[in-house]
Amino acid sequence: MNLLHANDRAGEYPPSYYAATAEPLHRFAPLQGEATADICIVGGGYTGLSAALHAAEKGLSVILLEAHRVGFGASGRNGGQVGSGQRQDQIWVEKAVGREAAQQLWTLAQDAKALVHDLIQRHAMPGTDWKPGIAHACWSEAEVRHTHDYAEKLQRDYGYDQIEPLDQNGIRALIGSPVYKGGEIDHGGAHIHPLNYAIGLAKAASAAGARLHEGSEVLEIRQGPKPQVVTASGVVTCGTVLLAGNGYLGGLEPKIAANVMPINNFILATEPLGDRAKDVLSRPIAVHDTKFVVNYWRLSSDNRLLFGGGESYGYRFPDLVKTVSKPMLEVYPQLKDTKIDYAWGGTLAITLNRMPCFTSPQPNVLSASGYSGHGVALASLAGKLMAEAAAGRSAGFDVMAQLPQSRFPGGALLRWPLLVAAMSWYSMRDRLGF
Repeated sequence: MNLLHANDRAGEYPPSYYAATAEPLHRFAPLQGEATADICIVGGGYTGLSAALHAAEKGLSVILLEAHRVGFGASGRNGGQVGSGQRQDQIWVEKAVGREAAQQLWTLAQDAKALVHDLIQRHAMPGTDWKPGIAHACWSEAEVRHTHDYAEKLQRDYGYDQIEPLDQNGIRALIGSPVYKGGEIDHGGAHIHPLNYAIGLAKAASAAGARLHEGSEVLEIRQGPKPQVVTASGVVTCGTVLLAGNGYLGGLEPKIAANVMPINNFILATEPLGDRAKDVLSRPIAVHDTKFVVNYWRLSSDNRLLFGGGESYGYRFPDLVKTVSKPMLEVYPQLKDTKIDYAWGGTLAITLNRMPCFTSPQPNVLSASGYSGHGVALASLAGKLMAEAAAGRSAGFDVMAQLPQSRFPGGALLRWPLLVAAMSWYSMRDRLGF
């Protein structure tokens, strides 16, 4: 099943809170006929749009092809959290690549956060609603101890002093729920309106000279010294192809499909909570918790609760309100009778070790994907690093590419049923409190 068409209307954003509050954006015309460019980008999310912007600013000719609308995929549907570090913590990273490379990866992740903020400021992107602060809420005492110990490690070994530890009283005062045992606030993280950020990137890339084409699904990539990227109505001949489709890449590049797995995630937006909002979050921060099937939430600018969570085991979206209301009410039972105004799902991509996959699967082809829920900052950085690599400066891309990657057992054919079995097991552990 092609996830580009499984759950959404062609050429339309999903009926989300983000789409309802999006900044105006004219449609970019589909690709027609033959075209040439230094770089052809497949996918119009953060990775592709950042690559288009940075490559165009370097004077390269750029064509970006998006099947639906820019920001259509995970980039326009996610929780909006601009998190610190890599998807795995630095303890894992040090064991995987050594201390020196771990420091490089930490620095790149810090650069990724700064890049998002800089792009928003430099291009005066309206409606992005940058707000600092992300809390980490722990379900068990053991998780609290680990979280506080890890904050000490980051300060000691990486000079990162932006984390405020919280005990049980502190976390309850912050999020208005008694279910968590403690946690922390990362004041160096932030959260944004994700679709308006994608729209801002698209406008900036277009203004820099990149040619953006919506309604231009890529059907084939013909390899060669000058690759050709084929849509239903045109062909781009280019020097370098940048694959930026993430969970929607499908079977365009089998080597990526064996290492990167699409999964679905879901979010609800309540009606505006008014005065009740302060009982849900006492400060304008975002939150995520320690469950394997993670819950994450924040308040919108008009005081709606935007709550993400739940899981499903199929390409088709389930009953979204039912799926996400269950974990939301576990945290906030007082919202039982609150009206749900929006419910939407989307497809992201994970890797086996939950670290992003940077690779060159073919000559003259670069790919970055598999951000595993940590993509707002890292995808923005990935686009910049791919643009630099295409221009002949690949140092940053090469640092990310050194991360160990493993194929899903069974490759692309069996990855989905095996993931279903694993997710079912971890979901059961969540329910049992392990």
